[in-house]
Amino acid sequence: MILSALLQGLILGAGMIIPIGAQNAYIIGQGINRNHHLLAATLCLICDITLILAGIFGASVLISSSELLMQIITWGGVLFLSFYGLISFKAFFKNAYEQSHNKASFKSKKVVIATTLAVTLLNPHVYLDTVMILGSVGGQFEGDAQLAFALGTIMASIMWFYGLATGAAKVGPFLSKPSVLRGIDFAVGCIMWFIAFTLYMNTLN
Repeated sequence: MILSALLQGLILGAGMIIPIGAQNAYIIGQGINRNHHLLAATLCLICDITLILAGIFGASVLISSSELLMQIITWGGVLFLSFYGLISFKAFFKNAYEQSHNKASFKSKKVVIATTLAVTLLNPHVYLDTVMILGSVGGQFEGDAQLAFALGTIMASIMWFYGLATGAAKVGPFLSKPSVLRGIDFAVGCIMWFIAFTLYMNTLN
């Protein structure tokens, strides 16, 4: 039972975080630039662990019961993701990667920390995936099995975030070519605006 719960947590946790979203797109960008990418991955991991444990041990009920809280989280996510997407499209159309890559693309540790937390905590999908879905499934287990499920989801987060950051850093020399960077900025902008649009439409519905 415990092994089964661990595997369920590992598989479901991986299924929640692997699809490309705001978090993953940001970590890939930091990994390409080798710009505090492990710090960004660690912050994402800490946030994920905190939200997963909170969801499994009761926070999912609190969030789902508060319509106001869900509205605040959702509209905050729409605004932030729209702004982040706008920055990516601006870089794409400016197309000054040859001149600016060595300076503007590198951010201070404080900026990386603030942006990582914003990308993570202002994205309602994070709460939906970690707190609501993983929390609801994990809440069905009891005792050691519940702890095993939580451990499985945490293992998935550890392997994914650090693997993504280090993998992007290793292929950074290729991905840091101006033409590739421009394509990545366009893709990131599309991802951010698509997520923001889906959140907006869900709010209307």
